[in-house]
Amino acid sequence: MAESKRRGEDAGDEREREDAVVDDVADDDATDADEPVSRGGTATRARARAESADGRKTRKDTDRVGLFARIARFFREVVAELRKVIWPTRKELLTYTAVVVTFVAVMLTIVGLLDFAFAKGVLWVFGNPS
Repeated sequence: MAESKRRGEDAGDEREREDAVVDDVADDDATDADEPVSRGGTATRARARAESADGRKTRKDTDRVGLFARIARFFREVVAELRKVIWPTRKELLTYTAVVVTFVAVMLTIVGLLDFAFAKGVLWVFGNPS
């Protein structure tokens, strides 16, 4: 609803679209009445397993892909995944870096103080040999 106000649309248009969506869903339910409804049970999983088992090929049936083809495919997939990444802006990157450096400095101080305290405690309990 907030998005429709930002775009300059009326609330009435939004209600009309919602009614149309409800009508479409009702039509879909009427045509699919003879199909069983799956509630996430095992019937769907069993059907998916049966379909994947039918389409499964053995290693003998498939052609072997060469080493360079596999390496090229790997790099194509890496590039495709990197295109999906939402990269931070420069300001976000500097903010995140400052937060990490500050957190590491605080933890370093805490660990250093605890190490110093435990070292003094051990020397006090067991005595100073020098």
